[in-house]
Amino acid sequence: MGELLLDGEDMLAMDVVSLRRRVGMVFQKSNPFPKSIFDNVAYGLRINGWLRHHSLAESVERSLRRAALWDEVKDQLHDSAYALSGGPAAAPVHRPGAGRGSRGPPSRRTLLRLDPIATAKIEELMFTLKDTCTLLIVTHNMQQAARVAEHTGFFLMGKLIEFDRTEVIFKRPARKETEDYITGRFG
Repeated sequence: MGELLLDGEDMLAMDVVSLRRRVGMVFQKSNPFPKSIFDNVAYGLRINGWLRHHSLAESVERSLRRAALWDEVKDQLHDSAYALSGGPAAAPVHRPGAGRGSRGPPSRRTLLRLDPIATAKIEELMFTLKDTCTLLIVTHNMQQAARVAEHTGFFLMGKLIEFDRTEVIFKRPARKETEDYITGRFG
């Protein structure tokens, strides 16, 4: 069947709270907390004890700038996150693994804007983050997968059909199902 490991530990056996401190997710459909935009972005910092307001504000601004959202929301930071358009989506900010020998504040800097206008900026952010944390994306956008992924897995009906370096998957897939999907024969 396989294993799901995080730093060599079985993720299914981990305490959920500690797992959530180390792993962040951004879903396809934005689902903010019933808080302000600022409080949604700062949530991870606060629950991990990073409470110095000045640095908190700087971390929130830095994250929003990196996600190309600052100019759009800087005057609405204390408005409800529900007021955001369908385009912007944000994940709470804190660094996975913070507190496990890491230096400095827990500042994940994982904030994503999910609309076509910001795709290049997000991909740039992903390239910046890949040296400090593992990123897993789920996409139906073949071009984006080919641009940003080092490794690609093709799933069909919930089953992993093929996993390899992205270049291999897109240029020389081993399985017919993978080739059919990539070439547009089905899917």
